[in-house]
Amino acid sequence: MIVELGHYALVLALMLAVLQTVIPFVGVKTGNARQIAMAPNIAFAVFAALAFAFTVLTWAYVSSDFSLLNVVENSHSQKPLLFKITGVWGNHEGSMLLWVLILALFGAMVALFGSNLPPSLRAMVISVQGLIAMAFTGFILFTSNPFARLSPAPLEGNDLNPILQDVGLAIHPPLLYLGYVGFSISFSFAIAALIEGRIDAAWARWVRPWTLAAWIFLTAGIAMGSYWAYYELGWGGWWFWDPVENASFMPWLAGTALLHSALVMEKREALKVWTILLAILAFSLSLLGTFLVRSGVLTSVHAFASDPTRGVVILAILVFFIGGALFLFALRSSSLGNGGMFHPISREGGLLLNNLVLTTATATVFVGTLYPLLVEAVTGEKISVGAPYFDATFVPLMIPLLLAVPFGPLLAWKRGDLFGAAQRLYVFAGIALLAGLATVYFATGAPVLAAVGIAIGFWLLFGAFAEVWQKSGLPKAGMTKAIYRLRGLPRSVWGTAFAHAGLGVITLGIVSVTAFQEELVLRMAPGDTTELAGYAVTYEGAQSRRGPNYTEDVATFQVSQDSDPVATITPAKRLYTARGMPTTEAGIHTTGFSQIYIALGDPVEGTDQIVVRLWWKPQVTLIWFGPVLMVIGGLFSLSDRRLRIGAPVPSAKRRQTLAAAE
Repeated sequence: MIVELGHYALVLALMLAVLQTVIPFVGVKTGNARQIAMAPNIAFAVFAALAFAFTVLTWAYVSSDFSLLNVVENSHSQKPLLFKITGVWGNHEGSMLLWVLILALFGAMVALFGSNLPPSLRAMVISVQGLIAMAFTGFILFTSNPFARLSPAPLEGNDLNPILQDVGLAIHPPLLYLGYVGFSISFSFAIAALIEGRIDAAWARWVRPWTLAAWIFLTAGIAMGSYWAYYELGWGGWWFWDPVENASFMPWLAGTALLHSALVMEKREALKVWTILLAILAFSLSLLGTFLVRSGVLTSVHAFASDPTRGVVILAILVFFIGGALFLFALRSSSLGNGGMFHPISREGGLLLNNLVLTTATATVFVGTLYPLLVEAVTGEKISVGAPYFDATFVPLMIPLLLAVPFGPLLAWKRGDLFGAAQRLYVFAGIALLAGLATVYFATGAPVLAAVGIAIGFWLLFGAFAEVWQKSGLPKAGMTKAIYRLRGLPRSVWGTAFAHAGLGVITLGIVSVTAFQEELVLRMAPGDTTELAGYAVTYEGAQSRRGPNYTEDVATFQVSQDSDPVATITPAKRLYTARGMPTTEAGIHTTGFSQIYIALGDPVEGTDQIVVRLWWKPQVTLIWFGPVLMVIGGLFSLSDRRLRIGAPVPSAKRRQTLAAAE
């Protein structure tokens, strides 16, 4: 009975989403205050209905209710409880329900925290959110119903894809969806502003916290997904330029540009066209990612669905929202105005350069991702666009931006002093130059580009705090006075510094592991020892073990340095019995920011040898420590009082004065 209630709740959510779309919109257009006031309550109701449906589906997984087709296809009674819960969104139907639930959550949050918004704008934003919720809830009910029944119910399920049976599934998809779907709020604000014809500094101030929150989640989600693939797939890589990886990276690039553009619009009422277009683009690329994962056009670890009917429906939804938004933008763009004027050498100019580079980089990733699909659709020929294309197009685009990043915060609004900013950065430039020269000197045979990359990383890392250093007054000011000044800095200044420093840390990690990693592929028998980056790695043998729903062969490697024990590493090969599917579980030992990484290959037939892949990955964890710094920076900025209070609400006296003036 409880499963039917979940199904009915999903139907109710669809009906309520229709009301959420229509009632606020009609209320705004007719000036009906009662209908406008209903918008928040309807948004809460939609969220409550979807939350109940999601809870019921989760209960079905936890209790192993195999009368549900979705549970049968993606669960097993012997699966650990954590993976029963995460299995709810480890499939197409359940993940789409989570997607829509998060969409409704953001709509409810606007209703809850948007009291300082003009009532008509809040109602219109909630209406647009309702339209998106209506489209995707309908998609779930009519093409991807997670509550479809089986009769008779089987005694056991087929188990979840073994690759997904990891704690990463509990973290990565929810974070990624909070980022993906979070950009829907920016999109809804943009559409509401275009409909109402009100796009100003106050609008930018309202939309920036929502964009920043989505950006924080998406940054964390991408980083977590990268590390999950790194340790789970046993391939030793951290980024593959997989089309679905790119599908999450493109909204991140557009969202980063949107954050900076909204800042200019808030401060100077400039870049209005850019800001609105980027708000549309960020969520449009999120929708594109949803299409790529669920349409069946891709074969990937990340892809869930292969039903072409679903793909056609999602494509229709995508065309409706993206096409409709761009059409509305084209109609209204002439009325947006240019906003404040500024000199090319200014903070606005620097942020405009940021937008140009990031959107161009997004376009290169877009072309590299979709071109093979287009060629296959037109000619039937399969081609591959891989790392060489992206390395040759994306990386050169980003280098000028990375070099320019430390200058941005030091330039004044409207008209800046480039020479003055350079003077304040010469110490950090010297540190970067020394780091590059040290790389050439100490890393024998290091590529020249590696030294350049290390120098850029240090330039970003230390240059990120140039503004903080300047505002502290050091070294002229005394330490006590400097600390007092630093404590009084707006949190957004610290947020910018941490976020830019995180970019430098990522750069250092990528360059180090790309240029200096060592790899060995060899056959080893018990007792064999090999040398790796100054470490002695000894294979001691393997033993079989049984897990809750798998069997595994676990190998033991002893790592020592100068005869001193360092670590015991235990990679494994697993076989999940329900699906008969093998997986590779890498063994990893972290020392400082570097790692020894061991993955098992196949046994050598007729011998006691096994194929082993060993890597020494210097500074590899910086690749994921950098995003942590970026998230910390985002949280600092989000906690800044100027963002927490949003746009100020006029006092009663001020409202009376404005009303009289009208």
